[in-house]
Amino acid sequence: MFNFENLLLTFIFAIASVLHGISGIGVTLVATTALASLYPLQHAIILIIFPSFALNLMTWLIGGERSVWGNFTYYLKHYWLLALMSLLGSILGVKLLMWVDSSYILLLLAAVIAFYVISNALGKKIILPATTPVLIATGLIAGIVGGSTNAMSTILLMYLLGSTDDKNTIAKVGNMCYLLGKVAQIIVLRDSLIALPTSDWLLIGLVTTVSVIFLLFGIRLRHYLSQHRFRQLVLVILTVLGLRVGWQGITGLMSLI
Repeated sequence: MFNFENLLLTFIFAIASVLHGISGIGVTLVATTALASLYPLQHAIILIIFPSFALNLMTWLIGGERSVWGNFTYYLKHYWLLALMSLLGSILGVKLLMWVDSSYILLLLAAVIAFYVISNALGKKIILPATTPVLIATGLIAGIVGGSTNAMSTILLMYLLGSTDDKNTIAKVGNMCYLLGKVAQIIVLRDSLIALPTSDWLLIGLVTTVSVIFLLFGIRLRHYLSQHRFRQLVLVILTVLGLRVGWQGITGLMSLI
């Protein structure tokens, strides 16, 4: 269990968890990238489910101006439709992972991220109308992308950055939806989870414990970050993630040729 490979993965989870605590995103995609270099994408997603579940739950409920119960009731009350659509989309996305090569989804996602980041860099802030159809479509698309590639955060962040400047709302609403995405993955991939060997469960337990500790440190750091700097940080993360998913999509297609 304590070989160099697993210790390196634990270190990557620790760094990603600090970033996740600050910005509300990071651990799932960073960890997926690291694990996907060692395992098939579907197995990498399976290994990340429980560490991500723990971090998403804590980021949603801990920190900000409200209590744990206050965070639970407030964000669920105001964003329940987005969360529900994310859950339904995630179930479809996990199914899609089994039917369609994820490379095509990753390339499409990279193109959407590039359009969004370039538009913001040119000073053209994209703001989607706060209508029920837009909310439904955003949640559904984010869920499908998240269920099939673990990249739900990219779609949700593009929506949330256009609808609010509050860093806690962006982090907490996003993680509420990510959490439900993990629930969908657990439901659909339950047989694969049950079949995991003991060595994989020990690795999951190790990275989950380390990730929670470093997440709490990141949440404290978020308090000292201004709204403007927070937005800049999220856009930088989106850019890096866009390059990552684009490259993964290209290499995936090349392997099919």
